[in-house]
Amino acid sequence: MRIAVVDDDASIRRALARLLAALDFEAATFATGAEFLDSLSDRVPDCLMLDLHMPSMTGLEVQEALTEAGIELPIIIITGHDEPKAIRQSLEAGAAVCLSKPLDDELLLETINTAVYSTPRSSK
Repeated sequence: MRIAVVDDDASIRRALARLLAALDFEAATFATGAEFLDSLSDRVPDCLMLDLHMPSMTGLEVQEALTEAGIELPIIIITGHDEPKAIRQSLEAGAAVCLSKPLDDELLLETINTAVYSTPRSSK
């Protein structure tokens, strides 16, 4: 199973890639939302872990771009900022769940499994 991680913090990307590999997932990491969106022509991941607060393109803007492209995949929002309005908007835009950083390993594994097996996916 391939999990995409989009976060502007390099240390978060590295930590999540190591954690996901230890959990037997294939991780693909991206520093920006635009970089992730560009990668979709090659392969759509099974799940997306998406930071809400990034410069140049926010997590919500990435979600909007996915919706406009007709791409449905499970999205797990990861955030270090507890901003109820942004979290609510992201959930309303289709995110499966929002997790606060730092992430709990067991909760993350449970969340990925729940999101992947209960979220419809597009055929793209």
